[in-house]
Amino acid sequence: MKVEPMNWISEVVRPRIKTLFKRETPENLWVKCPETGQMVFHKEVEANHFVIPGSEHHLRMTAQQRLKMMFDQGTWLDVPLPEVATDPLKFRDEKRYVDRLKDARAKTGMADAFKIGFGRVSGLPMTLAVQDFGFMGGSLGMAAGEAFVRGAETALDKRTPYVLFAASGGARMQEGILSLMQMPRTTVAVRRLNAARLPYLVVMTNPTTGGVTASYAMLGDIHLAEPGALIGFAGPRVIEQTIREKLPDGFQRAEYLKEHGMIDQVVHRRDLRATIARLCGLLMQAPADAAVAAEPLPA
Repeated sequence: MKVEPMNWISEVVRPRIKTLFKRETPENLWVKCPETGQMVFHKEVEANHFVIPGSEHHLRMTAQQRLKMMFDQGTWLDVPLPEVATDPLKFRDEKRYVDRLKDARAKTGMADAFKIGFGRVSGLPMTLAVQDFGFMGGSLGMAAGEAFVRGAETALDKRTPYVLFAASGGARMQEGILSLMQMPRTTVAVRRLNAARLPYLVVMTNPTTGGVTASYAMLGDIHLAEPGALIGFAGPRVIEQTIREKLPDGFQRAEYLKEHGMIDQVVHRRDLRATIARLCGLLMQAPADAAVAAEPLPA
């Protein structure tokens, strides 16, 4: 009979002492900068609004984090969003569409790619719409289109500016033509804001591409962008393969688009809140101050 050797740590050492040999490290303790490879404490990055200190690389934010950063005291009212058909085309590729939706909802805690909030930004009543790239690449489907329209209707009803934070890979292919139909629908919603003389500001984050860029993301009264954000319709690799030419350095990045007149201003994330409040105050002819902040929010 073979006798197995005794492992003195597992067999002899008392359970309380065993814990001395084991150190548990949180998985998200460190964040690696995609540009420089620099390792930074996650808490330090979070305190800096998810911007890497030193390189100033802007990481993606969730919709919840974005709203918390923007609204006064980090509090707002969630705007209820309409329900839509879950899988109108019964689509399936490598995986069923309904299963992809379930996975995305479990991962993000959101019903779909949009979150709409109503509250104050530097004292000004404001309606904010945020796309979460973590939900199927922030893709534009029926639910996202309905959410954008509901946000515009909320701004119209409460007479507030409407601010969009765009982050998307484009239209959601699993919904086919129903996804593409959201482009004209959202355009009509923007025209209603224009007719009511309410400001519509767009902040383009990394990335803003595809059908979103071809519709409501490029219809703002003012276009802002975060540093380094990729903005365009088709990706640079697709363009290079199509025209068979090397693209300029920084092509389709926020700074390049500002130089060529497509973006009004590239704004660091730490300055976004103050910049948006100042612009909306000017456009609404109601500068943010203590008197405005003391007024009750529109019902």
